[in-house]
Amino acid sequence: MQLSIVIPLLNEEESLKELHAWITSVMRSKHFSYEILFVDDGSTDNSWKLITKLSKEDTNVKGIRFQRNFGKSQALHAGFKAANGDVIITMDADLQDNPEEIPELYDLIHTEGFDLISGWKKKRYDSILFKNLPSKLFNWAARKTSGVKLHDFNCGLKAYGRSVIKTIEVSGEMHRYIPVLAKNAGFSNIGEKVVQHQSRKYGKTKFGMERFINGFLDLITIWFVSKFGKRPMHLFGALGVLMFIIGFSFAIYLGIDKLFLNPFGRLITNRPQFYIALTSMVIGTQLFLAGFLGEIMIRSKKAEKRYVISDKIAL
Repeated sequence: MQLSIVIPLLNEEESLKELHAWITSVMRSKHFSYEILFVDDGSTDNSWKLITKLSKEDTNVKGIRFQRNFGKSQALHAGFKAANGDVIITMDADLQDNPEEIPELYDLIHTEGFDLISGWKKKRYDSILFKNLPSKLFNWAARKTSGVKLHDFNCGLKAYGRSVIKTIEVSGEMHRYIPVLAKNAGFSNIGEKVVQHQSRKYGKTKFGMERFINGFLDLITIWFVSKFGKRPMHLFGALGVLMFIIGFSFAIYLGIDKLFLNPFGRLITNRPQFYIALTSMVIGTQLFLAGFLGEIMIRSKKAEKRYVISDKIAL
């Protein structure tokens, strides 16, 4: 199979039929062998009923339904796991991503050998104050922190080689940083393509301003995990040793001063250096133990269940 189109969704019943017709028209005009994988992330409207109906009318349509809302990252993880195509396209279900972009995205992966192509919505139809400006700031921080030179990490329209999506693990809220995860996994041929952004036709966005706050927190997390995720002792141990040395140095100074330089001066416990020494050595010991416990946890980590699938179609 040439293409798997993975579409995570939450309460998008108004747009699904139109989106399916649009994708099908593009696929048939280019004679692709394909599958459309709708991943229903716990919708409370009639989205799943519509997906079921579409699958009966079109054998290329498949579906996965979560028992409740687990988040976009978990939906993508389930879709990636089930995808059979050589090239995997992800897009949102709200008609803001244009299916006409798919053939060119496919060629960039299949013909030109890119591992991952990320869409760049250069011209957006969102609110300037509440979406565009925070998005620009977020993307700037992501570029500086990760070293991946993309203009739009949040764009849902992306293309992946099969080996990429079968290698990386998308968890938590890390769907924004799949290019970073791919880079950390050794897939360095990452590019971007300017794509057309459509204004939302039905309903309203499922994401508020909190997604940018969560995005920055996730950015810190992924920076830490990429650098120290497999070696926490390198960070915590180093900081712990540094703090312990600082505290021990103050303790040595206090001891020498009391024993040899000023034996009849005020008590050590009445001097601020004593508390600096004590606090530094305690913090240093705690940091060292944190690194040690982190190493133990990594070696004993077990896979945890991140979502529950309640139904499947044609899988």
